[in-house]
Amino acid sequence: MTESSSPPLADLLHAAVTTVGGTERPGQTAMAQAVAEAIDDCSHLLVQAGTGTGKSLGYLVPALAHGERVVVATATLALQRQLVERDLPRTVEALHPLLRRRPEFAMLKGRSNYLCLHRLHEGVPQEDADEAGLFDPFEAATPTSKLGKDLLRLRDWSDETETGDRDDLSPGVSDRAWSQVSVTSRECLGASKCAYGAECFAEAARERAKLADVVVTNHALLAIDAIEGAPVLPSHEVLIVDEAHELVSRVTGVASGELTPGQVNRAVRRAAKLVNEQAADALQTASEGFERLMELALPGRLEKIPEDLGYVLMALRDAARTVISALGATRDASVKDEDAIRKQALGSVENIHQVAERIVEGSEYDVVWYERHDRFGASLRVAPLSVSGLLREKLFDDRSVVLTSATLKLGGDFNGVAASLGLAPESAQDPEGGEEAAPRWQGLDVGSPFDYSKQGILYVAKHLAQPGREGSRADMLDELAELVEAAGGRTLGLFSSMRAAQAAAEDLRGRLDAPILLQGEETLGELIRAFAADARTCLFGTLSLWQGVDVPGPSCQLVVMDRVPFPRPDDPLMSARQKAVEEAGGNGFMAVAATHAALLMAQGAGRLVRASDDRGIVAVLDPRVERARYGSFLRKSMPDFWYTTDRNQVRRSLAAIDAAAKAQGA
Repeated sequence: MTESSSPPLADLLHAAVTTVGGTERPGQTAMAQAVAEAIDDCSHLLVQAGTGTGKSLGYLVPALAHGERVVVATATLALQRQLVERDLPRTVEALHPLLRRRPEFAMLKGRSNYLCLHRLHEGVPQEDADEAGLFDPFEAATPTSKLGKDLLRLRDWSDETETGDRDDLSPGVSDRAWSQVSVTSRECLGASKCAYGAECFAEAARERAKLADVVVTNHALLAIDAIEGAPVLPSHEVLIVDEAHELVSRVTGVASGELTPGQVNRAVRRAAKLVNEQAADALQTASEGFERLMELALPGRLEKIPEDLGYVLMALRDAARTVISALGATRDASVKDEDAIRKQALGSVENIHQVAERIVEGSEYDVVWYERHDRFGASLRVAPLSVSGLLREKLFDDRSVVLTSATLKLGGDFNGVAASLGLAPESAQDPEGGEEAAPRWQGLDVGSPFDYSKQGILYVAKHLAQPGREGSRADMLDELAELVEAAGGRTLGLFSSMRAAQAAAEDLRGRLDAPILLQGEETLGELIRAFAADARTCLFGTLSLWQGVDVPGPSCQLVVMDRVPFPRPDDPLMSARQKAVEEAGGNGFMAVAATHAALLMAQGAGRLVRASDDRGIVAVLDPRVERARYGSFLRKSMPDFWYTTDRNQVRRSLAAIDAAAKAQGA
């Protein structure tokens, strides 16, 4: 059905909102209308929709009404499940009588998210089994061990599940157990060659997606579909990117490569039994040279590839190419499950060849660096200097794209996020729109149903000393303890590093009676549940807490940020991006470091007000937000809370909020 024959959008939205038991809001209505217009015009739209707007219905209703296939890409599993298990079923049910059709929907993820029946029934290829000490993991793992219990439960689950989707297994299993029953796209034999191809869960998911009107996927699969040139998503006319503030980071991750000694050694072992001795020896020799070099590697960016590293990488590249040719030319019928072993070896060696060749070629658009991890040792990494050109070329072609999030306006406008996506500033777009012009787009801020200026206070502790790179911040810890005590607990502590979070938890546990939960001491889900269950409890942590906590009510009435979360000065990719902006005549600090910090602070501040009756304070314990020139940019990026630097006023407000919560029994 075309959009022109559909009922009025207002009627459809009203039906959907009524069915889910919600209330129509002006912001949601404005968003739905703008999305409908963008789809009709095949244009592009950036929509900032604050918490509580109901943005899922704001884009689902006009997309379903239009009748063309739509792909919805999200960053988090939580939102994918919400869309597929709650929002889409209810919306389809509500719109069915009005549209006189029932739109179909499906979820599609990367292949490794689905149970592989070949792995389950035929076992892990011998090389992986040997590495794990399990020739047959189902036989060797004792039923009483954690791994054994997980594997036996996976075998039972395989007879019950309709999807084979790991996220439908509850409770879940360890990564180690799942790796025994799943494959990557490189390792997959392909439906036509696999004895279990007709029953394959991943293939079934792809077939369902081909028939669906709405396909829900993740940013990573969207990036693979755009970057690698081999379509994994069905053709579609509309793309909606939710949680769009995460897109650049996820695309960068997909477009990055890594080489480690362990990874190269695994590839050597996998290939050695399948190719001639000369090819295997060449790869082994190159692997040993790479390992010796990595033992001496110091963390940091490699602006020019050192000569010794260049020789080693060329040796790896050439040896890998020879092995790839040999793997394609030989077969050994006596080797059990030879096709699976060969496919796994080929995937490992192809990855080494691809990354080594990319680094050797030395594109000016790539950043190369060494990393060293205390547990896993050294790695060599390569990532794109920018993904804006890639996104401009691959994302906005031949379809309407809607990008939405609660945080797309930084410093008061959309231009910072737009630039990261390859879009020209809104005011500088070419009205003629020639063939070579950047994609045209419109930005829309539909606000929030919450009255931030009355529901929350933004407090900046301008009296504190400016945080330095190293050392403890005794004055910050004193301030934090006083704020937590005044709030009666109820505190979400967002820290710029795990070390800072640990130090603060240790210090406050020695001072206060309030329970202090610390990220890493339990699973994140368990920590958030415990935090929400007891108003006296505090939860301290780092990056995932800045964006992953949704705790409305009295359990979260004080959100504290210890400092502005700028990227580390020694972060190779961020510093390279900042330098590139400066060399092009721009302000590298504002375009990269300040924008990165503003996005995190906007997300962090958004943890405070999650419902219409929430009240509380966001406290930033970094005076630079008040004193520095970029401070106003950071403040404008956060919700429009009432702003103060008066520490006494904040303590009185916290005491009043605590008293009100206690009076209500919370």
